[in-house]
Amino acid sequence: MRKKLIALGLTFVMATGLLTGCGGGESKSEVYFLNFKPEVTDVYKDIANTYEKETGVKVKVVTAASGEYESTLKAELAKTDAPTIFQINGPVGYETWKDYCLDLISTNLYSQLTMPELAVNSGAGVYGVPYAVEGYGIIYNKKITDQYFALPDKKSECKSMKDVKGFEQFRVIVEDMTEHANELGIEGVFASTSLAAGQQWRWQTHLANVPFYYEFAKKTDYSTPLLAGLASNEIEFTYSDQFRNIFDLYINNSVSNPKLLSSKSVEDSMAEFALGKCAMVQNGSWAWDQIKDVDGNVVKAKNVKFMPIFTGISGEQNQGICIGTENYFAINSQVDSEQQEKSIAFLEWLFSSEEGIKYVKDDLGFIAPFKSFEDVDYDNPLVSQTNDWMQNEKVNNLPWVFASFPDTVFKDEFGQALLDYTQDNAGWNQVVERVKESWKTEKAK
Repeated sequence: MRKKLIALGLTFVMATGLLTGCGGGESKSEVYFLNFKPEVTDVYKDIANTYEKETGVKVKVVTAASGEYESTLKAELAKTDAPTIFQINGPVGYETWKDYCLDLISTNLYSQLTMPELAVNSGAGVYGVPYAVEGYGIIYNKKITDQYFALPDKKSECKSMKDVKGFEQFRVIVEDMTEHANELGIEGVFASTSLAAGQQWRWQTHLANVPFYYEFAKKTDYSTPLLAGLASNEIEFTYSDQFRNIFDLYINNSVSNPKLLSSKSVEDSMAEFALGKCAMVQNGSWAWDQIKDVDGNVVKAKNVKFMPIFTGISGEQNQGICIGTENYFAINSQVDSEQQEKSIAFLEWLFSSEEGIKYVKDDLGFIAPFKSFEDVDYDNPLVSQTNDWMQNEKVNNLPWVFASFPDTVFKDEFGQALLDYTQDNAGWNQVVERVKESWKTEKAK
């Protein structure tokens, strides 16, 4: 790690040495960063001050008011002194701002990505580089699963959760744990599948990401599954049976009766996990606070583990967790080349230098998808494991394709269809047809 940072630092010093040797007035030579996140404004200002002290290059930080980033960006880009660094929310944002996005394919910022497939591509170019990612999968309590694997009459041939490489192996474990629930001291294997209104996103968005990733990945005319999804006016829901596999496993081996899920929230399910009432819950790297802060929490950080969401799709033995982002840096293609170079150098320093990495990890709190973060330690166990999954070249972590889903109307319709299914008001074929029809209708709008 030290050698890597020194090498990157030397490259940076050479680059900035050349850049700072150029003349020019402050208004044209400074970096102007238009920030999206109000909650980290002061952190970015500290970073800017540190960078100026080290390099002599001034970084101006301006933060848009909450909910007003797009309108602020539009106004600022029209000015003579326009932002040199700004943020876009993926391919959709790129379509809006593509006239202002510089191709970053030849930069270290891009080449150092651990998952380059997350970048915003168009043709042969790269116009948005992800800077903060999140991951989600099935979170399990290792203390409870270890108890299961120690049972003398367990049905599973696996010795630990790390041995699980597909849905069938997982199904055997879950259903057998249900049979041994009393011995394991749990009320169900899974926390409640939250299907209350406004609480369905873990299923109609996050869980749905898995089958639709594989469906869109088959559309080889597109450079990424996400772009294939964005271009799809209709869906086949090819892997609907596999979606049902895992959804049925959730609801039939749960703390709650399927008929009662309309009243369950995400908060309910996280409390069930934190209190040891269940062994597993589907959620993401952000969920540790939802676990540790529950009054009466019995789950220790060392026992909180991530595993992939297996559904029975062919090839899933190499599948990782779902990793993605809606946070991308873009460089203004309309400012002069000196400003572009200085802006790129600033971002490369932030994500490669020892001091920059410390800011990102400790103060910004980002999981940064760069090779320079391979050896970084995080206090949050789920963040740390997301980083580990990201560095694992032996698995295929699934990018987020749910950014291609039409709108909230589609997601709500999907969620309602799932609720009707759990309450025996709809068969599975009806769920599939409603999802397909809703996609088509909402895409047409």
